[in-house]
Amino acid sequence: MIKKLIIFLLLTSTLYSQEKKDSSSVIKKDTIFITKDSITKPLKKELFTDEDLKLIDSLLVNEKFNSALIDTLVYVINDKDITGNVKTSVTTDLLKERLTSLNKTTPFNLAYNPALEKVINSYLLYRKKYYPALMAKAKYYFPMFEQYLDQYDIPLEMKYLAIVESALRPRIKSRVGATGLWQFMYGTGKQFDLKVSSYVDERQDPVKATIAACKYLSQLYNIFGDWDLALAAYNSGPGNVRKAIKRSGGYKNYWNIRPYLPRETAGYVPAFYATMYIFEYASEHNIYSDLPKYFNFQTDTVRIKRTISFDQISEKINVDEEVLSTLNPSYKLDIIPFIKERNYAVRLPSNKVVEFLDKEKEIYALANADDSLREKPLPKYFEMDKRIRYKVRSGDFLGKIANKFGVRVSEIKRWNRLKSSRLSIGQRLYIYPKKIAFSVPKPSKKKEQISIPKGKYQIYTVQKGDSLWSISQKFKNVSVDNIKKWNNIWSAKGLKPGTKLKIFKS
Repeated sequence: MIKKLIIFLLLTSTLYSQEKKDSSSVIKKDTIFITKDSITKPLKKELFTDEDLKLIDSLLVNEKFNSALIDTLVYVINDKDITGNVKTSVTTDLLKERLTSLNKTTPFNLAYNPALEKVINSYLLYRKKYYPALMAKAKYYFPMFEQYLDQYDIPLEMKYLAIVESALRPRIKSRVGATGLWQFMYGTGKQFDLKVSSYVDERQDPVKATIAACKYLSQLYNIFGDWDLALAAYNSGPGNVRKAIKRSGGYKNYWNIRPYLPRETAGYVPAFYATMYIFEYASEHNIYSDLPKYFNFQTDTVRIKRTISFDQISEKINVDEEVLSTLNPSYKLDIIPFIKERNYAVRLPSNKVVEFLDKEKEIYALANADDSLREKPLPKYFEMDKRIRYKVRSGDFLGKIANKFGVRVSEIKRWNRLKSSRLSIGQRLYIYPKKIAFSVPKPSKKKEQISIPKGKYQIYTVQKGDSLWSISQKFKNVSVDNIKKWNNIWSAKGLKPGTKLKIFKS
């Protein structure tokens, strides 16, 4: 049986090797993903057509683009993916003319290069449909970026770097942990004063992360004296750029040291140039922006005076939780903590600021009422790498505690001067947590009884994108507070697609 299977696979691979290679290298790359399914599904004799592969590429790109784990690879195309690309969306002569024109207005080295030409054509051919939505987001973020880029004397074109890094999605997280619009790793973010706590990840804060990116880019420019090399160093680290310069024989031009850079970085700067070109010449390629949900000038911030959640704000001032989440991406639990030294604020549509101030006391009163009815208290606020005291519970051991806080057993021993791994219940340990760990206390037996009405009700199934406020608007005389009490839901985090909610008839 095994021999037959091996013969069958060899014959199949022969058929594939005889298939004419597609000129589109991006499609060629994505077929690697398809072979995963061939292991579990019966192999068919028919081969995919070029049109099939184009469709598959489109679907794969779409899935990546909407994934919570999207990273820089969505925009950065490796050399092997563009080598065979002979299709063009812009002619070589016209591209040279446009790049020359752009080069006169920017400190970046936008000279024509065959590799850059292939990247630009690849983006225009296979990524074009995503640019209208990107441009809509850019209308919100770019004015903010430009304000701080100008303040730190950084070329305004550097705003395009955020597109290469994150596709302008502030809650994005790469597979290696880089987070936010500017894709800061935890250590680099900490270096530039971006705090991460149980409630807040400032790497996801558009303003704070942009300021940190400006500081970092300024630092890199001071080291290399060249914005192209600063870009390369932002992606791979200044050490890799320094080594590439040495291996190239001392060249300082990005294109000369490019062969000696890590593979992803070699495609990183061309991705930046290609993005800049497409945004600057969008109309010439019939690319037009969608209408943005908000412009930055249509929003404003208000400092809060107690811990409140998005759904509590939503209930009192009739603003959808999705809007609050979009405008406040740094709050990981959709809760804004009140920490005196941090001065956390909520960003609102400008036309809702006065209403928030008018109903501020009502919002805080609702928060107090919700807190008294919770089965378990809100998680405690603590910052990553800030020392906490942990009380050893029954069933705890060093390995379990270390995993809970993302640290090593040896570190716990060192912090607490432990000579053995023995622990006693009630013992206090000092921990410098690297990740968030929420304790789940047992429900109180003396929980206040909530009166649930008797009578007819209908079942509503939560859909993707629903919020407590949007659901309440679908029913007459039903408030967010009603839905929470009827279904014992006290946080927007408990509202997941597929959840069944009781809606009593008034």
